This record gives sequence, C-alpha cells and structure tokens, in this order.
Amino acid sequence: MSSVRRVAIIGAECVGKTELARHLADALPGLWIPEYLREFCDRLRRTPQPQEQAHILAEQRRREDEALLRAAALGFEWVLADSAPLVTAVYSELLFDDLSLHGQAMVHHARYEATLLLVPDLPWIADGIQRDGPAVREACHALLLQRLQQAGLPFALVGGTGDQRRQAASSALRPIIDTER
Repeated sequence: MSSVRRVAIIGAECVGKTELARHLADALPGLWIPEYLREFCDRLRRTPQPQEQAHILAEQRRREDEALLRAAALGFEWVLADSAPLVTAVYSELLFDDLSLHGQAMVHHARYEATLLLVPDLPWIADGIQRDGPAVREACHALLLQRLQQAGLPFALVGGTGDQRRQAASSALRPIIDTER
C-alpha cells in the first residue's frame, strides 16, 4: 500500500466543505475528518473567543494525525480534512486581528498533497451560531486565497453546484489519483 494521502478541503462558511468531503470520502474511498470548530460551537452553544482559537487549531491537527494512523490501519489511502488549521488561523486574523496562529498553520498546511479551496458561489444560508454572513464569507475567501498564494502553496479553486463542484474536485485530484496507478 502506498502512503496515506491527505487532502485539505477549505473555504469560508457555507461553501459546501462538508458535503464535498463526505462525497470524496465515499468516492475515493477515504476517511473524512469533520471540522472540529462545528463540534466546539455545538457543544458550547457559542462561537470561540480569541484565546480559544489555538485550542481549535491544535485539536483539528490532532484529529488529522489520528485519522492518518487509522486510515493506514484500515488500508485507506486518503484522508479528507473538512477544513484545516489554516482556516482557523485566517478566521483568527479576520475576526480578532490575531496573526499568531499563521506560522504553525502554514507549516501544517504544507503537508497536504492537495488543497481544494471552495469558491463562495453557493447561496449563503444561516444554519446556526457560527454563521457570520456573506460579507465575512467573501473576506475569508479572499484572505485564504491571499495566504495560500503568499506561501506558494499549491491549491485548486473548486466552484459550481452539485455535480459541477464534485467534478471540479475530482479533476483537481486526478494528478494525484493517477500517480497511484
């Protein structure tokens, strides 16, 4: 078996990260790592405070590392991260003017074989306490794009709806999938 390949599925809120991650986990097949932030907000019934951002980033990283071991043990070649520590760092910068998480987030992000940056072209739908609105979604997308470009990290923009979005993601992963053969 080849090594486990790690894919980051990132983007602002309400861009379809979870739906796409689940689809890819089924299609490849692979393990899907849910976004820890959603669990955090659901459990505490509030959004994080500035001093909690480092914990959220660290827990997402820990869960990814655990999933890599589990994937290898189960014979999966893919781990799909529904969001990534970089998103936590960008939100920390955007909402709290805190750049302290960027260094560790970028080092971690360089470990992904692929990054799918989801375009905010789906309708924005409020679905809980962690929803900031379309303006914040656009600002987050722009900042994610800027940070990936500044770091020179490769990524693919994935947009469209339904099958278009799934096909764009599959096309972006095709070079990695083809190296398995």
